[in-house]
Amino acid sequence: MCGRSTGATVTMALGGVRVLELAGLAPAPLCGMILADFGAQVVRVDRLPRPAAALEHGDVQARGKRSLALDLKRPQGAGALRRLCGVADVLIEPFRHGVMEKLGLGPEVLLRENPRLIYARLTGFGQTGQYAKSAGHDINYLALSGVLSKLGRKNENPYAPLNLLADFAGGGVMCALGIVIALFERARSGRGQVIDASMVEGVAYLSSFLWKSQNLGLWNQPRGENLLDSGAPFYEIYRTSDGKFMAVGAIEPAFYNQLIKG
Repeated sequence: MCGRSTGATVTMALGGVRVLELAGLAPAPLCGMILADFGAQVVRVDRLPRPAAALEHGDVQARGKRSLALDLKRPQGAGALRRLCGVADVLIEPFRHGVMEKLGLGPEVLLRENPRLIYARLTGFGQTGQYAKSAGHDINYLALSGVLSKLGRKNENPYAPLNLLADFAGGGVMCALGIVIALFERARSGRGQVIDASMVEGVAYLSSFLWKSQNLGLWNQPRGENLLDSGAPFYEIYRTSDGKFMAVGAIEPAFYNQLIKG
């Protein structure tokens, strides 16, 4: 964790930063949890009535957060959120394109009332483009980014690694990074801004090395025939005699020689 020790107390890096997280699935809760882990005061704003899925599974990423419930479709609920945003530093908004504007809570309204607000919009396809109003899930964002085409073994279908890449890495983590950068910029300019965090663009950005290193011979073969995607015997997963599995990563010649000797 990042903090500064002053005797018996520890000052966290985001201490005093006030964050409102509109309740959503997967990436937005992770984003809020990251900020809370580094000292931000995060309040999760639940919807009324609460969705059945939220009641059944709960929020496993609620660490360090407080919560309140508002019905944003009612004027009283929308008004309460506007007042909260008037004194907040960050708003994390995970709804589909246009939802907040219909509620009268779009960035043009909230930033006019609080010019220092950082309005972070976290969606699959972003706020512009032909897919902006479309619904989707991690596997769809991963496919559209192009990364899914690189994941899998030779002569097999591509496979998605759970929902780790687009939802959590390309979405939640990248959005948290954007918020921290915006807070840093605000310290100089005094003004907030709108963050458009797209999971498609986020996971594409994470895969920059993959595309830029193709001319180095690392990824220039078809899927499953490259150095790190099961194309090499020294970077593979093998079944063991007890029916379990062992991951082998011995790329460097010295380690590979030790593997063969062992």
